[in-house]
Formats: sequence, structure tokens, C-alpha cells
Amino acid sequence: MDLNSDVGESFGPWPMGDDAAMFRHVTSANIACGFHAGDPSGIARTCRSAVAAGIAIGAHVGYRDLVGFGRRFIDCSETELADDVAYQIGALQALARREGAEVRYVKPHGALYNAIVHHTGHARAVIDAITSIDPSLALLALPGSAALDLAERRRLRGVREAFADRGYLPDGRLVPRGESGAVIVDAVVAAQRAVRLAAEGVIEAVDGSLIAVDVESVCLHGDTPGAVAMAESVRSGLEHAGVELRSFA
Repeated sequence: MDLNSDVGESFGPWPMGDDAAMFRHVTSANIACGFHAGDPSGIARTCRSAVAAGIAIGAHVGYRDLVGFGRRFIDCSETELADDVAYQIGALQALARREGAEVRYVKPHGALYNAIVHHTGHARAVIDAITSIDPSLALLALPGSAALDLAERRRLRGVREAFADRGYLPDGRLVPRGESGAVIVDAVVAAQRAVRLAAEGVIEAVDGSLIAVDVESVCLHGDTPGAVAMAESVRSGLEHAGVELRSFA
């Protein structure tokens, strides 16, 4: 099982999470590319930390929405979105290569991540951007999403992901942020969810129902309160359950 985390989201003097500390526990780093968060120096610093920790680097691409932290849907054309995604991947590739690393996968962020579950146009734009730059890049996305279906048709590797620190609706979608149960901050609960996911292939929705999910990676947000302690708890729980942790990339 892979443990991934959204990182590199500090901006100038404003810190967001403790990336270096998270890297002691996760196996893949979804690094912001400057459109929803992150600045060049901070992104480069995060790449250096990831290289030092020996973990895989992925491009955490999003809508061009710094003010909204990428959590607002942007009704742009497919061409514009494909250009934006390609730009972000290229920027991270340049900074990662300076540190002796390569970008191995792409994970959309926030509103874009949720949109490509059902918005075929924006899903197609993301796939077009990835294939135009490097078809060997994997796509990390929610199971059942339109983007994963399109990736399979285009012979891109699709990697299914679940969240230990986010609430789920009964249909398998994430509870929208701002609604009750959207974010899980209890490290013990997050660890229990991750272990059950690995052992039984299910995750509990906010109504108590169980959702069957077949995933290769579990996400922990770097900006969640107590994120480092949660990552430590989740990793410890999985290892105690006999789960081998390594990056899918």
C-alpha cells in the first residue's frame, strides 16, 4: 500500500503543514505546482526534502485559483485547462530535476479532483495534458471517476486512491468541505479506517454504510490539523497489521 500526502503548499512567509516531518511517514509526495498553492522556492525546497527522504514525487495540479486554494470549480475550456495542467507538470518537472528527481505521477487537487469524477470534458483535458508531456506518468484519482476510465482507454496507468482523513458519502464521493463529517482529525480513527481499508477493502461512509473500494494508495492531507501525528498513527497501524508500505510509482 502507498501512503501519499498533499505537500508543498506554503506560500512565501505563510507556512502550510510540515512537509519534512510528513516525509518520515509517507511514501509519495503530491507537490503543489503553484496554481492552487506553493511558490517556486517552497516547491523546490519540498522537492529537496522528498529526495532526501527517498519518496516518489507527483504533480499536484489544480485549477488556477490561489485565492480559493483550488477548492472552487473553474468553468474553463478543455484547451485552457489542458494548457494549465501541462504548465504545472512542466514547472514541477524542472524543479524536481534540479534536485536529481523525476515526476512520476499526477494527482489533481481539490475542485479539479472532484470535477473529473463526473465532468468528462475536464477529465479529458487532464488526460490530454498528461499524454502530451509524458505518457509514462500515472494518474492518481478517485475510484469510479471518468478520468480513470479515460486513462484506461488512452493506456495511461490509473491508480485508485482512498482518503484516511476525509469523510465519504454513501455513493463513494467525498463529503464536500464545509459540511459535517468532511474532515477527520482524530489520528486513531484515521488509522483504523486505513487498516480496515487494507484488510477488508471497505471504508465507512458518514451514514454508517460500508463502501467497497479497491485502492493502491491512501491519502493524508498535509494541511489537516495534527497531520504529522495522524500520518505516524496511520503508518504504525498499517505496519502493525502487516501491510507493506511502498510507493506505487
